[in-house]
Amino acid sequence: MKNTILILVFITCGISLSTAQNASQVTLHLGSDAPAFVAQSTQGKITFPDDYFAKWKIIFSHPADFTPVCTSEIMGLAAIQEDFKKLNTAIIVVSTDGINSHLEWINSMESINYNGLGPVKINFPLIADIGYDVARKYGMVRADTLDRHAIRSVFIIDPENKIRAMFYYPDYVGRNIEEIKRTLIALQMNEKNDVLTPANWKPGDEVLMRSPKTMADADKLKAKEDPALHMVTWYMWFRKM
Repeated sequence: MKNTILILVFITCGISLSTAQNASQVTLHLGSDAPAFVAQSTQGKITFPDDYFAKWKIIFSHPADFTPVCTSEIMGLAAIQEDFKKLNTAIIVVSTDGINSHLEWINSMESINYNGLGPVKINFPLIADIGYDVARKYGMVRADTLDRHAIRSVFIIDPENKIRAMFYYPDYVGRNIEEIKRTLIALQMNEKNDVLTPANWKPGDEVLMRSPKTMADADKLKAKEDPALHMVTWYMWFRKM
């Protein structure tokens, strides 16, 4: 009887441990609150999101310093960092190495002439996420692993601290910085004008309106004879901005 009781106890403990591991795995969705954190960076202590009140934020994560793909991405970011500033957007880079390594990496990148850009000044902070605290809060790594190769994510976060877009990349595919900026502009346009963007949309192109609920509603739009509007079919209306 004693042996039977012992077996039952071990089985119960095993289930509890498994449940605890699964519970510690963070899963974020569009519309989720962006997890808060405090971290040291190349520009001092960062308290997120408090330090970025009323701003859009983009978090770029990297597995390690001095990696060729990540270096090209950060230099690409630096080349258009003023564009993001004009869009009321702060750039925050997360990497699992320490501050001293980050500073050396920045010094190296600021001396490189990459892709004809010439030396660029990196004016955004690089966070030292040595303990994977930020990476775990954002679900970039599994709760039961220390593999940092998966820490290659992008989160676009609005002024209300809601996650509005997420991208994930393997460590051998460079991110398209212009696509991330395009997505940010589309999100801000939706926020301001409640319009949609079609496939392959670029800033300056026509946008889509929300579909009329009925064909009768579509007929009402048609009756307006608004030169800024045109339809492809009754449920698909384009608008010039």
